[in-house]
Amino acid sequence: MTTEPTHPGESPSAPAEGEWRPAGMREVAQLAGVSIATVSRALNEPSRVSAEMRLKVENAVRSLGYIRHGAARALSLRRAHAIGAIIPTVDNARRADKIAALQMRCRERGYSLVLALSQYDLSIELQQCRSLVEVGIDGLMLEGGEHDPAIYELLEKRGIAVVNTSVYDPAAAQPNIGFDNSVAARRLTDHLLDLGHKTVGMIAGPVAGNDRAGGRLAGVRAALAARGLPLPPDLVVERPYRIGEGRLGLRTLLARQPRPTAVICGNDVIAIGALIEAQAQGLDVPRDISIAGFDDLDLAAQMPPGLTTMALPAREIGELAADHLIDSLEGKPVAHATEVEVKLILRGSTGPVPSEASPLGVKNPAETRERDPAG
Repeated sequence: MTTEPTHPGESPSAPAEGEWRPAGMREVAQLAGVSIATVSRALNEPSRVSAEMRLKVENAVRSLGYIRHGAARALSLRRAHAIGAIIPTVDNARRADKIAALQMRCRERGYSLVLALSQYDLSIELQQCRSLVEVGIDGLMLEGGEHDPAIYELLEKRGIAVVNTSVYDPAAAQPNIGFDNSVAARRLTDHLLDLGHKTVGMIAGPVAGNDRAGGRLAGVRAALAARGLPLPPDLVVERPYRIGEGRLGLRTLLARQPRPTAVICGNDVIAIGALIEAQAQGLDVPRDISIAGFDDLDLAAQMPPGLTTMALPAREIGELAADHLIDSLEGKPVAHATEVEVKLILRGSTGPVPSEASPLGVKNPAETRERDPAG
């Protein structure tokens, strides 16, 4: 439900019927108890204003849902036919697929897409959200379920639709489309445990500000705990999502004694780096060590010996997100939470735990392996 803002000193009925009047800088100054000049400096040159004054202005901005004057005029039209999306980065192929699908579906339905990046920083994400609102978006797609509450407050004040993606939680306050990252990681871990592995390591993505990475780590830990196995702190390494960081992560885990016989990676980019490092150290994958990833990038099937991974339906999520936002704007019923299917793709990078009788272990029998449907 959209609640029209009122200004200090005005009654809710002050605007004419059908008229929308955004809060201005004068109202922010009145609520904060400062001058208009101070508000301007706090918003445009915050280093020139004391921390106490900035906080007063920020609280007033948040309370009133204030946006700058030019954008307020644009918003008075009430519909810009623009959907915004804030994602961490664009250096992941599956995320790029999601955005491409989102843009295509928006275009099909008469909407444009405005994209912003957060760099996994929740404070940057809030700033980008404010900028998108200033541009005049009608709806916003976010990635993950962990966000500054101020984002939701601002969107609600402006009547802007929102949906979280790449997470699935029917109990969450905000609409969401995706999958349970913890459950997906548990499935992948169970696969390795079923092969006999008991010493499992993880190269996770940075967990701070990233509930998807945190969920995957929690899923690995839960799967091990269900079988009475620990996940010691020295078997968990957090690395950024880059191939070189995957190499460094595996190097760290291999320096641990006893070495893990299997390693789960936070995504395929890290896992590909881990594969390269294992081979550089003369290890046979999967005879000496098993490695698994997340995403099912195109390279995962081509990188010898083929990467076992969780296939995430990125394009489907992008299309569903566009439909959810636009249907909501058009007054159509929408589901609060939508779950998409995540598939376990078995390839050559995972096999039985190395035999204690042989330091090289045994190769994984082809007849026990479900092959990737794509070949």
